[in-house]
Amino acid sequence: MHEYDVALKVLLQSPARSTLSELTGMVIAKWLDVELPKVQNLRLDLLGETVDRELLHLELQSTNNSAMALRMAEYCLGVYRLLGRFPRQVLLYVGEAPLRMPTVLRGGGLDFSYEAVDLRNLDGEALLESEEVSDNVIAILAHLRDHQEAVRRIVGRIARLEPAARESAIEQLFILAGLRRLEEIVEREARKMPIYIDILENKVLGREFKKGLQEGRQEGRQEGELAILRRQIEKRFGSLPSWAEQRLAGTSTEQLEELATRVLDAASLEDLLGSLSA
Repeated sequence: MHEYDVALKVLLQSPARSTLSELTGMVIAKWLDVELPKVQNLRLDLLGETVDRELLHLELQSTNNSAMALRMAEYCLGVYRLLGRFPRQVLLYVGEAPLRMPTVLRGGGLDFSYEAVDLRNLDGEALLESEEVSDNVIAILAHLRDHQEAVRRIVGRIARLEPAARESAIEQLFILAGLRRLEEIVEREARKMPIYIDILENKVLGREFKKGLQEGRQEGRQEGELAILRRQIEKRFGSLPSWAEQRLAGTSTEQLEELATRVLDAASLEDLLGSLSA
């Protein structure tokens, strides 16, 4: 998963109320943690539910994909198969090249469409006015009159956060700035503020810090894969016995992904986990 993908998901769920309002006009009451039924190993980016139980599927994309309409249709049917409701679907495009993905899929009696939004067309000035720092950070991807002034305002907002939230927000800002080639402006403005992380100024320690961030992301991904697999197993075979928990402990991300694709076809729990060492 791309770093921008992770950063945007976190920001959108923070919540970035103004961003979601500008994009969809919807207010998400909760985000749903779902793994779609197996047709392929479908994993959508974000699925939210409003207080009126309307579903919103947000998909993040940084490159043009000629098969995106088919992919979105598969997501749509997967959500319906799982929850019995069709979601409103919005693709958020953050790439550099012009958005040129087809948004309709028609033929043989099928008439499917979804919405696609290039975040560069979003009003960045409105996002800068939001009280949510997550909206302010996302503004760097939107239409802005003055990028340097916008970055200055965003960094100023981040500087007022608590230390833990501050480090997370500045990291997310650096990641998204890379999509618009604004890293140097962000670094220059960050150095003027009391939020600059000194460890990044040391080349040796900086490498270790970034290595630690990468290892943390990998660990988080592994935990997520394990949580999803547990839910799949419990739905298919019931509660996990202690021996199964022991076999799953320490399983690599790659092994967990493979097990997730086999769980619906396995004849038994023993058959599914037989390849893991006891």
